[in-house]
Amino acid sequence: MEIGSFTLLSPEDLCFNFNNNNNSDFSWFMDMENGFNGNSKKRSRKDFDESVVNEKSGFGDILSSILMLGEEAKQEQEQELQWFTDSDQQTAFFEQSYNEKVEEMNGFFDKFENQYSEINQLDDSRNKRPRKSGLAAVAATEKTVPVGSGNVSLSLSGTGSGQQRRLWVKDRSKDWWDKCNHPDFPDEEFKRAFRMSKATFNMVCEELEPAVMKKNTMLRDAIPVRQRVAVCIWRLATGEPLRMVSKRFGLGISTCHKLVLEVCAAIKTVLMPKFVQWPDENKMKSVKQEFESTTGIPNVGGSMYTTHVPIIAPKANVAAYFNKKHTERNQKSSYSITLQGVVDQTGAFTDVCIGWPGSMSDDQVLEKSVFYQRATRGHLKDVWVAGNKGYPLMDWVLVPYSHQNLTWAQHAFNEKIGEIEKVAKDAFARLKGRWSCLQKRTEVKLQELPIVLGACCVLHNICEMRNDTMDPSLNSSFSTTRWFRKIT
Repeated sequence: MEIGSFTLLSPEDLCFNFNNNNNSDFSWFMDMENGFNGNSKKRSRKDFDESVVNEKSGFGDILSSILMLGEEAKQEQEQELQWFTDSDQQTAFFEQSYNEKVEEMNGFFDKFENQYSEINQLDDSRNKRPRKSGLAAVAATEKTVPVGSGNVSLSLSGTGSGQQRRLWVKDRSKDWWDKCNHPDFPDEEFKRAFRMSKATFNMVCEELEPAVMKKNTMLRDAIPVRQRVAVCIWRLATGEPLRMVSKRFGLGISTCHKLVLEVCAAIKTVLMPKFVQWPDENKMKSVKQEFESTTGIPNVGGSMYTTHVPIIAPKANVAAYFNKKHTERNQKSSYSITLQGVVDQTGAFTDVCIGWPGSMSDDQVLEKSVFYQRATRGHLKDVWVAGNKGYPLMDWVLVPYSHQNLTWAQHAFNEKIGEIEKVAKDAFARLKGRWSCLQKRTEVKLQELPIVLGACCVLHNICEMRNDTMDPSLNSSFSTTRWFRKIT
């Protein structure tokens, strides 16, 4: 539907107008037609001015309506800004009131906690003696009542700051260790149990204290240094299983195993550089003089020997650790690792090489050792090291004659070499006699066994240097013919 400035006339209206000959209507129609065709007279100036005035008034109305719309939009924007301002003020007011309420609640809870802690302290002070007596009664009762596989007791442990925590631990007797650790315990019995005197044991504990000492915790007190060292030394000295070590010292089996490895590692790290050293120039002179005065052979600086330590068959490289000689002797499969050592005239180790497989011969172990590398580089000047016929004859190694039909001079030389070699054999005999763990297959893993053997060598040197004699029964219980080859 189209909208125009003129009213549309229907055909009936047109016909009515023409038929009725209405002059006014017809004249209007004619005027209109004449006006469009330009045949009538021009409109007067007055009519033109009036039309212009009418048009201007129409434009004014339009402009006024536009201005009114702009003012309305401006008023709407002002109202929106006023609304946002009011909402921000309300939000700030709510946040301020919320913060004030939170502060009040925090203050209330602080007062409540302070009152609660004061009440607890008052209750603890009142019930301190009854609680201790009750725990003592529970411990005494549970010592006689077995629960599961062993007795269980309630232990109050920890000496740190703050409230002590209660921890349920298995109750194990420490009477044997407490008796051994007592100052009045006889030194002979202590030496029989730990293979060293009390003075030597105290010295070892003092040296290892910075390395093995632990701090107390909130749950329990740390194991003292003396007990830690005693667990390791007693295990090495007796070779008893960890189950027996646990019963003796009142500790768990896994704890005892961990202590043995920790103390052995500390011995290797702290004490081995001090007590297993190659002699310096002045000390080497005295070593040469001692060997020369005994055997008549000059420039002998040490006696070398290699022994085997039995092990459990490993899971990998079983053939490498198979000991053929021990298998033939014992009539059962035997596996071992090697321990090569060089000793001075007193039987103290000056060099050790530990951990090579038991299937290797003495000369192969020697070639793999660091001592061999140092010697071939010329670090051993004017020094002989005597060994058995399993070692090769070298510029710095003396070995006995091994061929048949020897002369009297060669027999005499072999006897002198045998005397020097006997020093190393006796040292290894005392080593294995003092530390019985070397005579049997241990529960230590193959990777950790060299650390244990090194600790045994270090403790052997300490005992030899401090003149701690062995019990003759322990020395005679280890037969040299069982572990060492005879000289032919």
